[in-house]
Amino acid sequence: MLLARRKVKIETERMTLRPPVHNDHRAWADLRRTSESYLTRWEPTWAADHLTRRSFTNRVYWAQRSIASGSAVPLFLTRREDERLLGAITLDNIRRGPAQAGTIGYWTGEAFARQGFMREAINALVHHAFHRMDLSRIEAACLPENTPSRALLETCGFKYEGVAQSYLQIDGRWRTHVLYAALRLDRRGRTDAG
Repeated sequence: MLLARRKVKIETERMTLRPPVHNDHRAWADLRRTSESYLTRWEPTWAADHLTRRSFTNRVYWAQRSIASGSAVPLFLTRREDERLLGAITLDNIRRGPAQAGTIGYWTGEAFARQGFMREAINALVHHAFHRMDLSRIEAACLPENTPSRALLETCGFKYEGVAQSYLQIDGRWRTHVLYAALRLDRRGRTDAG
């Protein structure tokens, strides 16, 4: 299935998941800025120009190219009632051939955390990946101490699979992550391992 020939837009009960557009810059920068201390402990170090219009423009062009090539599906979460930006979710590192897999990453503004928005977004994107993109495996990783993210993944049907040493640079240093995966045909039970 070629993503280049169609637009990616996913509707949920409370949100629209859609690619970023240039007019999103102000809402995105404001949300990131007001949530900076909440986000930066879980993310790679922000570049000096992270919140600039130029950097955001590059992000929009990357999203367009990624969707067109089928290598990633970067989406913004907007609340349907008022079109307010809540956060973002990306299905990235899409591998075809024998793998049929991808990796999700996500963030939400601090004001919208723990209200079920990201659970709704993850479930919708995983469903899209399995049933519209024909992927078989969706992977995710988070810091071991990020208990809310781990609980979120488990609530969304992801299962713990192991630990990756020095997996990503987060907040300026290499950090070990716990790995999770959701499989289209998964029948595994929940585990407390890890």
